[in-house]
Amino acid sequence: MSTPLAIVGCGKMGHLVEQLAPKYGFDVRAFFTRSNIDSISRESLQGAALAIEFTSPAAAPQNLRRLAALGVNTVCGTTGWYDELPQIRQTIAGAHTALIYGANFSVGVNRFLEIVARASALFAQHPEYEAWGWEIHHSAKKDAPSGTLKKLAQEIRAAGFGGSLTLSSNRAGAHIGTHEIGFDSPADTITLRHTARSREGFARGALQSAHWIVGKKGVFEFRDILAELRTPAAAGAREAS
Repeated sequence: MSTPLAIVGCGKMGHLVEQLAPKYGFDVRAFFTRSNIDSISRESLQGAALAIEFTSPAAAPQNLRRLAALGVNTVCGTTGWYDELPQIRQTIAGAHTALIYGANFSVGVNRFLEIVARASALFAQHPEYEAWGWEIHHSAKKDAPSGTLKKLAQEIRAAGFGGSLTLSSNRAGAHIGTHEIGFDSPADTITLRHTARSREGFARGALQSAHWIVGKKGVFEFRDILAELRTPAAAGAREAS
C-alpha cells in the first residue's frame, strides 16, 4: 500500500522527487508551489502526514514550522537556513514530530564528507600543508558557498586541521555540482573531488529518508542515519517487482 506524501517546492528537485516517488512506494497527494504554499492545511495535505521540502533558505523555516504544527514529519533538503536550527528543534519537539535535514542528500557526498574528515585528520599532523575548498553550481543556486562546502569546512576543522583553509565558489550555467578539497605543501598537492552527474542521487536520498522517518520523533541529520537507510539496490528490486 502506498504511503501518502506531500511535496513542498516546485523546482527541479521537487519535480524529480514527484517523478521518483511511486518507485519508493509513495503516493503524492499534494504538491505545494510558491503560489499556494501559504495554503498548507490538513485539508490541502489530503491525508499526507509526511512531506519532502525543497524550497529556498528564506522560505524553509516557516514551511517547517507550518508542517510541524500540522503533525507532519518532514525531510528538508533546503540549505542556508541553519542559523534557525535551534528554534526549529524546539518547534519539532513541541509538536512531537520529526525532521531530517542535511547539507546534501546524496549518499556519495556524505561518504565524501567522511573521506575528507579522515584526510584532514592525517594532514593535521603535518603543518607544512595548507588546504582549500572549491565548489561550482548552476547559476540559479541561491547560496554561495554551498551548504555542502560549508559542511566540508566544518569537518576539516573538527578533524583537527588547524592550517590555512580558503573557500571559493563559482556559479555558471546548468552545472549540477562539484566539490573539491585540496591539501598543498611545497612538495606536493593532494586533491579530493566529488562531481554529481545528476540530481537523481539527491532525490533518492530524500525519498529513502522519508521511509525512515515514518513513525519517528525528533531532529536528525541525514548523514547520521545513512547506515540505517534502505539501499538503492533494495529500491531497484522494488521497482522490478
